[in-house]
Amino acid sequence: MHANKPPLWREIQRTNFTDWKELCQFLELEVDGLRDVCHISHFPLNLPRRLAEKIEKGSINDPILRQFLPTAAEKIESIGFCSDPVGDVPSQKTSKLLHKYQGRALLLCSSACAMHCRYCFRQHFDYATSQKGFADELEAIRKEESLSEIILSGGDPLSLSNRELKSLIESLSAISHVKRIRFHTRFPIGIPERIDPEFLEIMKACRPQIFFTIHSNHCQEWDDDVRSAMKHIQKLGIPILCQTVLLKGVNDDLETLQSLCETLVDQGIIPYYLHQLDKVLGTLHFEVSETKGLELMNELSARLSGYAVPKYVREIAGEKNKTPLISQTFSHPV
Repeated sequence: MHANKPPLWREIQRTNFTDWKELCQFLELEVDGLRDVCHISHFPLNLPRRLAEKIEKGSINDPILRQFLPTAAEKIESIGFCSDPVGDVPSQKTSKLLHKYQGRALLLCSSACAMHCRYCFRQHFDYATSQKGFADELEAIRKEESLSEIILSGGDPLSLSNRELKSLIESLSAISHVKRIRFHTRFPIGIPERIDPEFLEIMKACRPQIFFTIHSNHCQEWDDDVRSAMKHIQKLGIPILCQTVLLKGVNDDLETLQSLCETLVDQGIIPYYLHQLDKVLGTLHFEVSETKGLELMNELSARLSGYAVPKYVREIAGEKNKTPLISQTFSHPV
């Protein structure tokens, strides 16, 4: 690769839709009719073309489009919805290191993402963008010997270049009490080209056990390129888990959730969590009641094997773990 030429995945990322009018024209939506719906916000539109190509033309209610198109509904305020619903700020040990749970800490690798999900719980987070590198964070991890697992999040850790990722992972690998590194990423769903040979070599050389956690909400997000990227990771002996957010109008029905879970397990990917919506400002229109969520989990449990049913959870600020949401009649199947 030429020294001055960006990698393919970065070139693809630069083709993301960032203008809602251009996206509407691409999707054959009436732009004039959406002027009062779409708006510029603190968290602008950012949608990979691969995902845009999967959206039904002319449909404002497509489940992929609903996740990414800014709308006037985000201006609605509601009691209980706030800028930091999961308590990130109180858990900061350094500007980029969050320590909420016993034995593990979360490293905010970047403020950048492959896409902007409208329900993102960190859309108001004040990232330390001026501070380069992770010197303070690595020093804090070295000193806290109880930390056996480091979660790479953001933003999205795969927003970092391979050079930056290699340096970070080598530094973490040199800390003897770090036994596991977990990636939290949405990148491969929209830009699977990010899983390039150089990245795979970095993963292969990593001493700690890697867990690769992706985020997908609908089986419509998947294609052969995404599946292939996941297989490349699995061939390195790296387990892949999937987190999903329960979203109104996107996946709050039994058939959609079942289809997603089956899509995952058919590829050897474990459905990990089904998250109740984090109540971040401007996301009331995505909220599904816990009662409906529990009903869906009961029905899902009756249809799928136990390994195919995710844990239904909510994150409560200040708690030491995710809070399971389980009805008296719910139990995982065998």
